[in-house]
Amino acid sequence: MATQAKRRRVSCGGRRRSTPLRRASPLPRPQRRPARGCAACRGSFAALHIPSPNPGPSSARARAAVFSAPSELFRAGQRHCACLSQVAGLAGSEDPAPVASFLSWCRRVGLELSPKVAVSRQGTVAGYGMVARESVQPGELLFAVPRAALLSQHTCSISGLLERERGALQSQSGWVPLLLALLHELQAPASPWSPYFALWPELGRLEHPMFWPEEERRRLLQGTGVPEAVEKDLASIRSEYYSIVLPFMEAHPDLFSPRVRSLELYRQLVALVMAYSFQEPLEEEDDEKEPNSPLMVPAADVLNHLANHNANLEYSPNCLRMVATQPIPKGHEIFNTYGQMANWQLIHMYGFTEPYPDNTDDTADIQMVTVREAALQGTKVEAERLLLYERWDFLCKLEMVGEEGAFVIGREEVLTEEELAMTLKVLCMPAEEFREFKDQDGWGDDKREEDSLTITNIPKLKASWRQLLRDSVLLTLQTYATDLKTEQDLLSSKEVYATLSWREQQALQVRYGQKMILHQLLELTN
Repeated sequence: MATQAKRRRVSCGGRRRSTPLRRASPLPRPQRRPARGCAACRGSFAALHIPSPNPGPSSARARAAVFSAPSELFRAGQRHCACLSQVAGLAGSEDPAPVASFLSWCRRVGLELSPKVAVSRQGTVAGYGMVARESVQPGELLFAVPRAALLSQHTCSISGLLERERGALQSQSGWVPLLLALLHELQAPASPWSPYFALWPELGRLEHPMFWPEEERRRLLQGTGVPEAVEKDLASIRSEYYSIVLPFMEAHPDLFSPRVRSLELYRQLVALVMAYSFQEPLEEEDDEKEPNSPLMVPAADVLNHLANHNANLEYSPNCLRMVATQPIPKGHEIFNTYGQMANWQLIHMYGFTEPYPDNTDDTADIQMVTVREAALQGTKVEAERLLLYERWDFLCKLEMVGEEGAFVIGREEVLTEEELAMTLKVLCMPAEEFREFKDQDGWGDDKREEDSLTITNIPKLKASWRQLLRDSVLLTLQTYATDLKTEQDLLSSKEVYATLSWREQQALQVRYGQKMILHQLLELTN
């Protein structure tokens, strides 16, 4: 959720490449953590501690963006669905006036909202949001959240215990302490956070794909990378719950009632943290350190997401400040950004997408092993195949490729330009040149302008490079269950589109955006 963050896209097994980003999250990973972001780059709960493709704010909040479908379908699966008190009796009885109660709580804890903004369900794209009551100019402060009002492992009522048991609570995700803090506070009838919880979405109605039936998830999102990411998430969540979380709760029965000792509730809270939490970015010089722990930021997590956002979260020693970045007319919604996140990341971590072509940060992946497979198609004898594997092993040694890595292509740039350019170069160069290049460990090679792998320069690449890239794109397109024309037919008819379920619409936006990028590559490599 941390808004000013770096976007990292995992390009291979051990090497990560940093590119500018706007927000944070788990599976690649952002900063509200790709939990309003989460793991920043490629996003999965399992990979969370590696700010993922795409981190943004470790933000973990599933928000809905504007799209052309009917509003009732659009809102059906949105982030703020109902107050949390409606879920399994947690956090007390239902508050008839959650916004008034929340604003009263804000005044008590020193959370200052500008008189120019209002928390409301009216005039927002989904659930609760923030709307301008008066015109706002760039640079104006919308609200300030004192650090004492943040909900984290350090500010909850069992912070001392969590600190003492820190060693036993370590996990791959790094979220266990915060999740235990939430499990404890949610069950406490007199929790000081209850007014804040009242604005949370109903946990049982979260629309992350991890809550979809497996068959539906695979059918709608085949080829997008989401089903595989979700499967890793679910396996990691289950392992983390039974190996760390449940034993801890059972060891402290006075702090965790039986009703919160539930794998399903834990899974729901993981999704909520994935979509609503923030992760404070590290300083530039601390970039190699472990990422900061996620935290919940009241008021900031009310804002919905838009790539073309008009507000940004800033961090200071005493508070977190939401500041306008664009003019916001009276009556318009105020949007934060969860990071430079592709639609597959948005639906995976937040449960929504931005309609094509609104998401300017959308990307398509070409699996690294797919490029290897495409190159193997061009070999004719065993000696050529062995040489190709030798080239691949050399690229692995250079940390340019990995068995689970992906080349990330945006609409206007190749986000893994260095890795893809080197891969095409090594796989396509003549055998003698490769031997010399390998002997030098990849050094001493001057990069030529014509080998620059920008989108606009792709048509100027060597013919062998373009052919290998084209073959890789064609193989990637074969992983989808439908072709581009099928998607275009669905999107071009408002009547047909309206008959689709909300999940079908969101999945369509993911598939279509990726295929448009891949087909652009086909045109450029023709």
